[in-house]
Amino acid sequence: MELVATCLFGLEGILGDEIDNLGYKRIETIDGRVTFEAPLEAIARCNIRLRTAERVLIKIGSFKAYSFDDLFEGTKKLPWSDYIAKDDAFPVKGHSIRSKLYSIPDCQKIIKKAVVDSLGAKYKIRIFSETNIKYQIEFFILNDKVTLMIDTSGAGLHKRGYRALAGAAPLRETLAAAMVKLSRMRDNVIICDPLCGSGTIAIEAATQACNIAPGLKRSFASEAFPMLDKYVWMNEREAARSEIAAPLTKIFGSDIDPAMVELANENAKKAGVANAVSFCVADAKRFASPIENARGTIITNPPYGERLGDLSEARELCKALGSNFKAAVPSWQIYIITSDELFERYFGRRADKKRVLYNGMIKCNLYQFFKPKK
Repeated sequence: MELVATCLFGLEGILGDEIDNLGYKRIETIDGRVTFEAPLEAIARCNIRLRTAERVLIKIGSFKAYSFDDLFEGTKKLPWSDYIAKDDAFPVKGHSIRSKLYSIPDCQKIIKKAVVDSLGAKYKIRIFSETNIKYQIEFFILNDKVTLMIDTSGAGLHKRGYRALAGAAPLRETLAAAMVKLSRMRDNVIICDPLCGSGTIAIEAATQACNIAPGLKRSFASEAFPMLDKYVWMNEREAARSEIAAPLTKIFGSDIDPAMVELANENAKKAGVANAVSFCVADAKRFASPIENARGTIITNPPYGERLGDLSEARELCKALGSNFKAAVPSWQIYIITSDELFERYFGRRADKKRVLYNGMIKCNLYQFFKPKK
C-alpha cells in the first residue's frame, strides 16, 4: 500500500531518511510530505517510530480535477468500502494550493457527497449514522492534482505525550528532533541547551540517545481500525521497548527561570529520560561547559520577537550569547534556530551553514557553526 508521511516544511529530507532506515521505498517527495510504499503493519511502525513526521496517512488515490464534477467522479471511483463500514464516521478536511478548486468548504462538501454515494451503492443505504470508528478523510489538491487519504495518527505526531505544558511559542517536538539529527549526535560528545525552556530539545536528544521511540507512550487513531490487528501494535511496541539502550551521550539543559527548569524536569520524567538528561537553573549569558574540558554541541532556541515580545531585548541576548560562547566554548559546534533574519549580525559570527525550517507557520533559520571561532 502507499502511505503519506507529512512534516514541517524543510524536514522532507530528514523524514525521507527515517523512512529509508525503516526499510520502506520512497515514491515521491514534495513540500511537507513524503509518499512511500510499505506493508499494512508499517502504519503502526511509522506512527510509533518516526521522529520528524507530523502524521501518517493511507493514500486512497490521486486524480486530476479541474471542476467539481471531476472532483466528485474521481472521489466516487475510489475504494472507500475497503476501509469504511456502513456505521463508521468519515469527516472530511484538507487543503488546496495553486488549483482551480480553491474553496475548501466546497471541496469538503463535494468529497463527502461522493464518498456517501460510493458507500451507499456498496451498502444499499442512503443515510449513515456515523456512530462507530472515525476515519478522518484528508484531501490535498496541488496544481489541480487531488490526493485523497485517511489519517492513521489522530493527534499530530509532535504530541509525544510528555509535554502537557510549555512556555510561549514552544518549539515543536518534531522540529527539535530534526535539529538533534542535524547536529549529528556523537558518542561522548555532550549536548547542551542553555535556554532550555520546558526542555524539548534536551528531551528529544535524550530519547534519541536512549533509542526511545517517540510514539511509544501515546495512542493513535488507527488502533481502532479493524484491518490492523491489536497484536501488530503490541508487537511493535514490544520491539521498540526492547531496543531502548543506555545513552552514550550526556545531555544538559539550563534556563534562568526556575519554573521552566521544574517543568523541564517533569517533562523528562514523563518522557522516561529523567536519568539521561540533567536540568539546572543558570544564566545563558554566563554559560560554561558542565563538564570540564568536554567536547560538546550546543543546540538551542533563543527567545526572539514573537516569544519575548521585545526584539531589541532578544538581540541583546544574542549578542551576549555570541561573546560568551566564543570565550567559554570556542571549539564547540553550535546550532541555533531563530526567526530573526539579522541574527548573525547580533551574534557576531557568520554561520558555516544556514537552513530554512518552519516551527509551525513561523519561518526560521537554523544557523550551524562547525568551525572554531578564531
